Amino acid sequence: MTGKAVGGPKIVIVGAGFVGTTFAYSLLIHGLASQIVIIDVDKERAEGEVMDLNHGMPFAYPARIQTGEYSDCKDADIIVIAVDKGQKIQQSRLELAAGNFELLKQIVPSITEYNSEGILLVVTNPLDVMTYAALKLSGFPPNRVIGSGTILDTARLRYLLGEYLQVDPRNVHAYVIGEHGDSEVPVWSLANVAGIRLKDYCPICKVPYSPEDLNDLFLKVRNAGYEIAKRKGRTNYGVALSLTKIVESIVRDENAIVTVSCLLQDYYDVRNICLSVPVVLNGAGVKEVIRLPLAGDEVAAFQKSAVVVKKVADSLGL
Repeated sequence: MTGKAVGGPKIVIVGAGFVGTTFAYSLLIHGLASQIVIIDVDKERAEGEVMDLNHGMPFAYPARIQTGEYSDCKDADIIVIAVDKGQKIQQSRLELAAGNFELLKQIVPSITEYNSEGILLVVTNPLDVMTYAALKLSGFPPNRVIGSGTILDTARLRYLLGEYLQVDPRNVHAYVIGEHGDSEVPVWSLANVAGIRLKDYCPICKVPYSPEDLNDLFLKVRNAGYEIAKRKGRTNYGVALSLTKIVESIVRDENAIVTVSCLLQDYYDVRNICLSVPVVLNGAGVKEVIRLPLAGDEVAAFQKSAVVVKKVADSLGL
């Protein structure tokens, strides 16, 4: 393979599974990369995916899409780690930690052998633990190691709130923070539509402000991955689109506010672990971590989520 193509970023995807290849497809149709490289131990599958993507090129934005080796990480702007040993239906993400950590111990040094200047974007579960592992294994500065985190959970919350309130979900502002997993935390105290807090907006659209209904809605958010996997065996579209938003924020230097997993230091006394909170994201990675003015019960739940993630990280010797 030759060097980086002229005119746009080079993005390497490690993992030719459903998430990695759906993400490559999304990159192609959004025109966010001039060069996309897919690396996988199953080279034949990777070649088939690349052939299929290239045949759609006349209908999309020009890009060079190829299979590659870790040496092709050289000059990559973003390297996405989208591999795992497979999650069984109803299996907790945290149960994947040991097996996927073994994969990362092979993958991350193979990347950093050729690239020390790019941004690592982690999708592997358990997301927050693996993001922290990638940070430790790579030696990259914290602003350049990012996990996809709760960006999709936040989108799911906004979508379901939009349905509940009968408004466009793009006009709903609400966050899910903490672990991308069972201990994640909805920030109800700051949820709003058109700048109006949720409890005040509900009467305007003539729906009840019911903590019980909202909790049921959040449970649908938290369990969405399991429910989708139960029906189709996996999730891929939503996570691929959320990755596309993260990459767009980086390559277009947007200073966008997104909920991704990154290293926290003294965030409501949570430190030395990766969790999701809103951050300002641009071409350098995480520009700034935004400290939300959380309610007391939300602080407690966030700290509890940190304990859950830290326990698993400690069990891996991180």
